[in-house]
Amino acid sequence: MRCPNRLLGRRLRADDGGVIVFVAICTVALLGLIGMILEGGGKMRATERADAVAMEAARAGGQAIDPAGAVTGTGVRADPAAATAAAYAYLSSAGVSGRVSASADGRTLTVTVNDTYVTKILPVVGIGSMSVTGHGTATLLHGVTQPE
Repeated sequence: MRCPNRLLGRRLRADDGGVIVFVAICTVALLGLIGMILEGGGKMRATERADAVAMEAARAGGQAIDPAGAVTGTGVRADPAAATAAAYAYLSSAGVSGRVSASADGRTLTVTVNDTYVTKILPVVGIGSMSVTGHGTATLLHGVTQPE
C-alpha cells in the first residue's frame, strides 16, 4: 500500500519551482506595464509642453505687425519676415526646433514644434527617447466692438 503514496509524492515533487517561474514572468510583465504607464504620462507632458511652446512662438511672431498699415488704419497684418524671425527666435530661446509659416495675407502664423522626450524607465528595453510634436496658430484680429 505504500506504492500509491510514493507515486503521489513523486508527482508533487515534479512541480517544485513552477510557481516561482510563474511569479517571475508576472513580475516582469507588471513592471513593463507600470513603465509604459509612467512613460506615457511623461510623453503626454512633453507633448503639452511642445504645444505650449508652439502657441507662444506663434503669439510672439503675431506681435510683429506691419507698422505702416497699422498706423494708417489700412489694415493690421503681420510683417511675414519679422513675424517668422520672431517666432524662430522664441523657439531658439526655448531650446526646441520647429517650422514657422505665415499666410499670404499676413494674418495667420502657424508654428510646428518638434521635440524629444527622453524616457526614464524604458531604456532598459531599448527605447531611449520618443519624438513629440506641438502645433500653434496665431490669427491677427482687430476691431473696436468685434473682430474685423
